[in-house]
Amino acid sequence: MTFSENVRSAFRRGETDAVVRMSEAEIERAQAAGDPAGEVEARYSLARVAIRGGDLPGGEARAREALAVAVRSGDRSLEERPRHVLAAVARMSGDLLRARELYRESIALNEALDRPATVNSECHNLAFCELGLGNLDAARTLFAESRERVFRNGWADFVPYVCVADAALASAENDHSRAARMIGVVEAAFASLGQVPDPDDAADLARAREAAVQALGPAAFDESYAQGQLLDPRAAFPDDRR
Repeated sequence: MTFSENVRSAFRRGETDAVVRMSEAEIERAQAAGDPAGEVEARYSLARVAIRGGDLPGGEARAREALAVAVRSGDRSLEERPRHVLAAVARMSGDLLRARELYRESIALNEALDRPATVNSECHNLAFCELGLGNLDAARTLFAESRERVFRNGWADFVPYVCVADAALASAENDHSRAARMIGVVEAAFASLGQVPDPDDAADLARAREAAVQALGPAAFDESYAQGQLLDPRAAFPDDRR
């Protein structure tokens, strides 16, 4: 496996210390070898670790370092991951208008790079901005379009994230029983892949969980959650909502 494959897999498994060790070593190697792609990937990985630990300014700083290396290289494809992180930091910081702008720029870049799966991922993130801004119809449409593409293309790694989206949407719609059920679906889906959610999605999931427990009470939450744990993700979405 390449460094990129190894470090991303470790991050998805929640192995933060391993990600830091691998990334710091890769920065040294990449700088010595004149390999901007390796250095960008490593600095991007350190940015994600900082964000997962709640250090948004640190995550932004690492992402800007990665972006500077990418821009100097002249390879626009290397700008994609750092720009994604900067959008995520804006979103998690609550600057949703700025995050929306950055995600739209990221979508345009990935369309130019012919990366449909990443376009879909950024559309998913854009939908969360619309949700946070109170634009439920726009968010609902974007989530549904993203979900349809994920299932149609068989993008298995993204299946848990479309379930995170529905949990957040259900919470915004005050359908807390559905939110609790979808949280169960989400956690079972991540467990089946041996992964944990990305930091921004983890934060959205935590908010939906807190609201559902408060609205339903712990016992009712646990009941709906347990139902979700037994559902196949596709079965969690009725045909008229897919």
